[in-house]
Amino acid sequence: MNGKIALEGLEFHAYHGVYPHERSSGNKFEVDVIVETEFQNTAFRDDLSGTINYEDLYALVKTEMSKPSKLLETVGHAIAEIILKTFASAINVEVKISKFNPPIGGVCKKASVVVTRGKS
Repeated sequence: MNGKIALEGLEFHAYHGVYPHERSSGNKFEVDVIVETEFQNTAFRDDLSGTINYEDLYALVKTEMSKPSKLLETVGHAIAEIILKTFASAINVEVKISKFNPPIGGVCKKASVVVTRGKS
């Protein structure tokens, strides 16, 4: 049976951005991840081995967020790719990364990028 696992509102202080000051001082980011997966029957019998462990999913996102990049697209793609490679049951992944107070020369609460990837 297919279903979705989601982690929403993950917060990180990270060093993503085009400008040098963004990469040196960092910024606050929020990440939402939705993984379409195939649940095994064991998941419906209360066995963690039949699903994707939230803690393992979080650890992958945290690792990728710790690697500085200029573009959020790059980070989102890396997160989606590692999730698909790590979890055999993962079918599709949607990653939304939001940067708070982006340097756009005006008031903006956050700028977001959404990357969607499926198994090829």
